[in-house]
Amino acid sequence: MKFSTLSLFPNLIDAYFQNSVARIALHKKKIIELENLNIRDFAKNKHNRVDDIPYGGGAGMVMTPQPIADAIRHCLQPESYVIYATPSGKVFNHTLAKQLAQKEHIIFIAGRYEGIDQRIIDKYVDAELSIGDYVLSNGELPALVMIDAIMRQIPDVITPESLIEESFEDNLLEYPLYTRPEIFEGHSVPPVLLSGHHLDIKKWKLQKKIEKTLANRPDLMHNSTHK
Repeated sequence: MKFSTLSLFPNLIDAYFQNSVARIALHKKKIIELENLNIRDFAKNKHNRVDDIPYGGGAGMVMTPQPIADAIRHCLQPESYVIYATPSGKVFNHTLAKQLAQKEHIIFIAGRYEGIDQRIIDKYVDAELSIGDYVLSNGELPALVMIDAIMRQIPDVITPESLIEESFEDNLLEYPLYTRPEIFEGHSVPPVLLSGHHLDIKKWKLQKKIEKTLANRPDLMHNSTHK
């Protein structure tokens, strides 16, 4: 899969891909491709300006359409899917991550200021997606969050076993995790995890997943097979 990012601060994107799973998938395994573009490079005015005051008034500035349109056209392919990261979009989730992992090429528009000109959204954007009900100062962070979640669902980026019991599979949160030492500050690992009895351990994990989901995200239980 190929990711193209359109941003005013591409160094933020580059920095992320120098670490951990993202670095391995991009540079070592070469499972994904990254095209990281600076929107300002496509500005045609004298001072490479990419923002202006909004028509109709209002606070802040709006990113102008010409540089964004030219940046999109620069990397647009027939199979491309264009996503604009915005608080006013549909909330991104695990199911969407799995669906988007089937795409061949995703273009992310990382906005700044008050947002981007609506005409870009109307003509070029396939989906407006949000990572939550809050506002950030930039679009690079939500774009990276979505890229990471999507990337994990691409075969061989991480081991298949790691995906099976993650949070949100079957609409349940992940069970509690423990490692050495067996006793830490007076608290012991649950005996069942030390028993070696695989069926009992499996039952314990499922029960803890249900308990955690009911406590933290009861809304997920409506779509779970373990109601």
